[in-house]
Amino acid sequence: MSDVKILIVDDEPVALKNLGHVLTKEGYQVTSAKSGKQALAYLEKQEFALVLTDLQMPQVDGNQVLQRVKGTYPKTEVIMITGFSTIDSAVESLKAGAYHYIAKPFKLDQVRKVVREAIQKYQLVTEIEQLRRQVNRTEAQPQLITHNRQMKSLLDMAQQIAATDTNVVISGESGTGKELLAKYIHNCSPRHAETMLSINCGAFSEELLTNELFGHKKGAFTGADSDKKGLVEMADGGTLFLDEITEMPLSMQVKFLRVLQEQEVMQVGGTKPVQVNVRFLAATNRDLDQEVKAGHFRQDLFYRINVVSLKILPLSERKDDIPLLVQFFLDRYNASMHKQVEQVAPEVIETLERYDFPGNVRELENIIERGVALANSSTLGLGEIPDDLRSLDMQTFRKTVGKYASMEEVEKSYIEWILKETGFNKTEAAKALGIDRVSLWRKIKKLYIEE
Repeated sequence: MSDVKILIVDDEPVALKNLGHVLTKEGYQVTSAKSGKQALAYLEKQEFALVLTDLQMPQVDGNQVLQRVKGTYPKTEVIMITGFSTIDSAVESLKAGAYHYIAKPFKLDQVRKVVREAIQKYQLVTEIEQLRRQVNRTEAQPQLITHNRQMKSLLDMAQQIAATDTNVVISGESGTGKELLAKYIHNCSPRHAETMLSINCGAFSEELLTNELFGHKKGAFTGADSDKKGLVEMADGGTLFLDEITEMPLSMQVKFLRVLQEQEVMQVGGTKPVQVNVRFLAATNRDLDQEVKAGHFRQDLFYRINVVSLKILPLSERKDDIPLLVQFFLDRYNASMHKQVEQVAPEVIETLERYDFPGNVRELENIIERGVALANSSTLGLGEIPDDLRSLDMQTFRKTVGKYASMEEVEKSYIEWILKETGFNKTEAAKALGIDRVSLWRKIKKLYIEE
């Protein structure tokens, strides 16, 4: 909060001092103005995230300060401070663009809460504006919306390797944006002017996958009435994205390995290989190392395709991105549905931040799309989000073992998760597991669970 600037305007010295002291202790940069005229002078020199102004002041009153703020800095939020006798005037100020009003004598907890929510709105609007400028600069460049430190480091690495032709495997849970990251790498690469094609390796049988990737010659099989180029050949000069690569059959992996090694493809029914120049990006929602150990993915292909590995965090581990993503999707669906849902209620954000999102960013997008579709006012409230989110603090167990793990491995992973969620409170953990403390202690010893 140390870089958040707040201007306080009040002609009562005691009120001005007390309010400044409270907000300075909260970590804000506070500037105090003892009159509306002095406030206008400060506003000539700099922008503030928030202005708290007394409504009734001589010469230049709070409404005049509000008008100047909104005329010069539309994003800056304004909170009106008013006495009981002028509450009607404060309500009129809300219609003129004020964020909120606080009646004297005010409670400090109320001030802190309203200020925090106003600052959050200012920051969200500012970040979305920056994002829009970035989108306009890069035109169709796909955007991974984040201000999470780990995700920014991931994007920095992605941008760095984009300049090379290195093969990359992107891992992460379903709905985290693996294909979006692949498009980001392609668009940052020297190949950006060429095409990027995608295929889901789990969506086809082996025969169809072979035909889709490598193509065929006329007469190669019944129904092959003409030559057909495969995706590898069609992506020549560009990028081919192989989604869910661990779904590729082992026999198919052998054929694909040759394409990677030789940069050539043999069409079905063909007699001469075709040279290609393709950069390969792959994605999986599984642990590729575990798939190799289990014999479901060839080790030689693993080393050839997994030159660089990028792992996208699940949304449950980057909850600081939720407000930014919410605003982004709000803008998207306002535009597509021709609606004007201008903001999301703070209690909605709080509810979303308590949820673990097993469906990740895709699930959050669906929630906001639904909310915009149902909203009948300018604010998306709790009534527009699913009932189960409103009534439950939902948390999701994410299995940290391989696809074909034993019951003992899954049990160990689940108990470790429960212990972590309960802060290693064994009484609470045993209750959640439906067993007694002694049974839990035995399982901890048997499964070698570290406390």
